Amino acid sequence: METTAGYRELEHTADWALEFWAPDFTELLEQAARGMYSLAGAQGQDDEGSARSFCLRAADLETLLVGFLSELLYYQEQDGLIFDTFSLSLDGDTLQADLLGVPLARLDKEIKAVTYHNLQIHQTGRGIEARIVFDV
Repeated sequence: METTAGYRELEHTADWALEFWAPDFTELLEQAARGMYSLAGAQGQDDEGSARSFCLRAADLETLLVGFLSELLYYQEQDGLIFDTFSLSLDGDTLQADLLGVPLARLDKEIKAVTYHNLQIHQTGRGIEARIVFDV
């Protein structure tokens, strides 16, 4: 039985590719984040949570997706945080993200960047799906 939201790694020659799906765009962003952390082998410490909030504005959903994941990579690299609780709202072309995370305990492989290469977002019978490639 297929789930209504999730992610899975796709075969890619040089980098990492990820496919993810969800009923709506904000949940799609959450699945993208969880998939990105899973690909990198990111694990958090059992510690008190740290909150972060940010707002992104973009002309299209693809740019919002890349911007959102890039912000998460920034917090991972600069603050040593990964997030496991997501409160996301989309109002037109503006995404408000309120996140709760924990300190990074382990990272198997570093993702250098989120790319636009082969980026696809489309509606399907099960909701919205996307594919993205990460530079590693």
